[in-house]
Amino acid sequence: MLDVSGLTLTKIDKNKLTKPAVGGVILFARNYASIEQVKSLIIEIRKLNPNLLIAVDHEGGRVQRFRDGFTNIPAMKKLGEVYDDNAKLAVEQAFSCGYILATELLSIGVDFSFTPVLDIDYGNSSVIGDRSFHINPDIIVELASSLINGMHKAGMKSVAKHFPGHGYAKLDSHVALAVDNRSITELNKDISVFERVIKNGLDAVMLSHVIYPKIDDKPAGFSKKWIKDILRNQLEFKGIIFSDDLSMQGACFIKDINDRVKFSIDSGCDMVLICNNPELTDEVIANNWQLNDSLKIMKANKVKNFDKTKYKKHLTNIKNLVS
Repeated sequence: MLDVSGLTLTKIDKNKLTKPAVGGVILFARNYASIEQVKSLIIEIRKLNPNLLIAVDHEGGRVQRFRDGFTNIPAMKKLGEVYDDNAKLAVEQAFSCGYILATELLSIGVDFSFTPVLDIDYGNSSVIGDRSFHINPDIIVELASSLINGMHKAGMKSVAKHFPGHGYAKLDSHVALAVDNRSITELNKDISVFERVIKNGLDAVMLSHVIYPKIDDKPAGFSKKWIKDILRNQLEFKGIIFSDDLSMQGACFIKDINDRVKFSIDSGCDMVLICNNPELTDEVIANNWQLNDSLKIMKANKVKNFDKTKYKKHLTNIKNLVS
């Protein structure tokens, strides 16, 4: 999965998107000016290759790529704060957040968002921070599961991140090699969040680029121990596994990008992301990587009848949450 340069496709973009190795496109804020513009961009992409998955990071709060014309989804920490006062209301509002973000993205042709964040808010990580629902794992599971149910109701799959947990590591794996020195016993608190949400119907998982040296000397997205032994076998996860962006500093312990891709796929990732680095992308898609057929399940369900009454109800719940 790669990114494209701007508001419309360039000749270079078009050439890249027809390469057999490309299975998806992730959109960023630079790809969005208005609803009509992004619809046209997505139509352009679909014409080149109708099988491509189209995704975006649309969590809410500071991680919401599309703003003008879209509902302002609050940071997930806000839901946790409401939960502390009124659990039932917070669960309802979480469902509404999932339903609205999915409905609005589906309306422009996006297949899925990389959400929700299941990381525990230990107060250590600036890159996670208010993207986390709460410090309490039980509350995270309840709110995230409700948000996923809302997404499913609208017809969209969910992608939880960042397995097995990025909330304890202080460094930002976008720009540094993040390390979490806890034991597997201590990490079980984080792992249990993913385990319970998996049982509640999670569709896909994104791996962290954090190293947990007491379990493996490689970041989770390159670790058979984490992916195959723990996520697949121990937690019995049957869904899709995404790497985090392989151009991030946390992934650069392997210098060559093609080796990086191979290592990630061999370790168990179904799809790898390479974003905001055209040179690296060019190197990778020049090779004939085989696409994973299981990725087809991430395609959005087509909504037959848009229910305005439900939409307005859930929109009101979010507006009350923001206010």
